[in-house]
Amino acid sequence: MPQPILGILTLYISNDKRLEEGPIYERMISEGQKIGLDVFVFTPADVHYSKNLIHALVYDPKTSKWSRKWRAFPDMIFDRCRIQQGRRFEQLKRFRAHYGHLLYLNKPLRNKWITHQILSENPRFRRHLPETVLYESIRDVRHMLKSKPLVFLKPINGTGGRGILRIQRIDAGCFSIQGRNNERKIITPRIIHASSLRAALDGWNMRKRYIIQEGIPLQLPSGRVHDYRMLVQKNGQGEWVLTGCAGRIGAKNSVTSNLHGGGNAVPMVSMLRQWIGEEEQRHNIRDEAEQLGLDVAAYLEESIGPLCELALDLAIDKQGNIYILEVNPKPAREVFNRIGEKEIYRQAIVKPLEYALWLYKQHTESSDQDTNATRSELDITTLSPEQEDAP
Repeated sequence: MPQPILGILTLYISNDKRLEEGPIYERMISEGQKIGLDVFVFTPADVHYSKNLIHALVYDPKTSKWSRKWRAFPDMIFDRCRIQQGRRFEQLKRFRAHYGHLLYLNKPLRNKWITHQILSENPRFRRHLPETVLYESIRDVRHMLKSKPLVFLKPINGTGGRGILRIQRIDAGCFSIQGRNNERKIITPRIIHASSLRAALDGWNMRKRYIIQEGIPLQLPSGRVHDYRMLVQKNGQGEWVLTGCAGRIGAKNSVTSNLHGGGNAVPMVSMLRQWIGEEEQRHNIRDEAEQLGLDVAAYLEESIGPLCELALDLAIDKQGNIYILEVNPKPAREVFNRIGEKEIYRQAIVKPLEYALWLYKQHTESSDQDTNATRSELDITTLSPEQEDAP
């Protein structure tokens, strides 16, 4: 069997063709070589459509250097493209439309609102979903604030905590509002009168681009917010498994816990110990969270199409109730490196590669069976009547 080839599809994040996750891709290429998988990186901008060739980014672990090489299309594609605005994302849409027939480890997950709707259709997940609506007008925000003392406004395609606002009802006439702008910079908390709420949201262009989500009280005694990042992945047998889960604590005055926004990572066990007093309850929460993550992954794959990994951002309240804040189909792995879980970090990098090998084998065997079946049919249809009757 020839060595299978995996192409990691990503997007440049700057005009000088810089990669966002270069060190991760170096590690994936190195680990791929160890298990017999040829891995290279490319973007839609590197594709020569008329010749069906890719001007690929190739990394040599021996010299620790990147180079360019024209490559044929890989056997499989691992889509790591995150939402961007502008020309690069248009290039991605063209690529997906033109090469959608290829073998992908994962298909794109829809935006936060559509993902929420899909999960809401299954009674299994409803109690784990904060109340969420699509922003149509300021009336939607006012309506939720009547029944919920805390709400979040989130871009449906946002990542890394960009553009998130937190609004808390102080009393009948005033709200506290804070958040992050689109460059992740913290917006200074301020108190506004209810009559000024519309003015405070003007300029954010929220209509049908934001969701309004019930806030779960997650402030630690220090005043900082926290949540949990859970990573579930397919393994080398094509099964969903839990790779790891870690706690995240937001920066001072931050409404999110994202590491890119200045947050800190802590082991899940340590984080839960600060939050939930009883050891047995903490144990039950971890078990329930793991099963929830695996069930969500399986259900979304069944509903949307092939997936190989998902990150769930989870909130756990003081009563031990677990809530799904977001589902991320292109997760970072840095949180496990930050808490010193080196083996979990390595597994987070290796599992998609092991799954790719399993998928390649399954696909190859299926193709061989189809070919053999076609040949058998040809043999039967070309037999003469005398041959058909022969013993």
